[in-house]
Amino acid sequence: MSLPRRVRILGLSLIAAGSILAATISNIGTAEAKPIDVVATTSMIADAARQVAGDRAKVTALMGPGVDPHSYRQTRSDIVAMTRADLVLRHGLYLEAQLEDFFLDLEKRKNVVAVGEAIDPSLLLNFAGHEGRHDPHVWMDPQLWETVVLAVRDALINTDPEGEATYRANAQTHIADIKKLITYMKSVTKTVPEHSRVLLTAHDAFSYFGRGFDFTVMGIQGISTESEAGLRRVEELVNTIVDRNISAVFVESSVPERNVRALIEGAGARGQKVEIGGTLFSDAMGDPGTYEGTYIGMIDHNSTLITRALGGDAPATGMQGKLAAGS
Repeated sequence: MSLPRRVRILGLSLIAAGSILAATISNIGTAEAKPIDVVATTSMIADAARQVAGDRAKVTALMGPGVDPHSYRQTRSDIVAMTRADLVLRHGLYLEAQLEDFFLDLEKRKNVVAVGEAIDPSLLLNFAGHEGRHDPHVWMDPQLWETVVLAVRDALINTDPEGEATYRANAQTHIADIKKLITYMKSVTKTVPEHSRVLLTAHDAFSYFGRGFDFTVMGIQGISTESEAGLRRVEELVNTIVDRNISAVFVESSVPERNVRALIEGAGARGQKVEIGGTLFSDAMGDPGTYEGTYIGMIDHNSTLITRALGGDAPATGMQGKLAAGS
């Protein structure tokens, strides 16, 4: 074989070997690109993280269905999960009141982001009786929650810059879905008669909903479920029920309903028949794997239930026909 031919064959062999090596290295890099580990305090934040991150993150929620974030205390397994996570997403605004000191310490060592605090303070409602604090229940108004979704997106980008394009695209898609939810909420809640636009619940978790969709909101307990409902407060609300001829009050999935029952009994003693309009999701979403176990489903459930119970017109299965029958 001539020398030039040998050189040509050797060159082709080296090119082929280089291509195989490059492909192998690429495959190894892909195989080693594990999803980042994200821990979120509430189920609402966890849902936002899953919607934005997609397959690029493994998202764990510390608080599941029916869990009250105001009184929640970290467990040993929570501490382990958060100290090992690439990113910890908390709500802030003093929602996780019992975890405040823990987070102040954790923030010194770990990547912790309070996504609820991304909202412009001028848009937040004051926490009555607590100077300098705000009502943390911002997820009740999807128009505010859009900002939280963007804060989650930015936290993911800062943690995993290589996924920026994915995070931006997914966030845009999720916000588009939230805007559809807002349009639905406006269309159905406006059908509730003026005299019936009073939302009476177990605690003051729905003030942002009331402001955003023109309802008077009253809670038996304060913004935090840690506050007690006094006899005077119950008597005041019974008077309101009778004076305004309110026919429905609501219980919450994460708050015991005993105080609501006391209201119904008090109104009944005054000759005013009041029914439980249903169970609202306040501080936690529904069961994982269900439509109500997503942020969109949670708010769809609440707005549909409130509208129908207070005399308005909304489809029983919600804006997408996905709500559980009778939910």
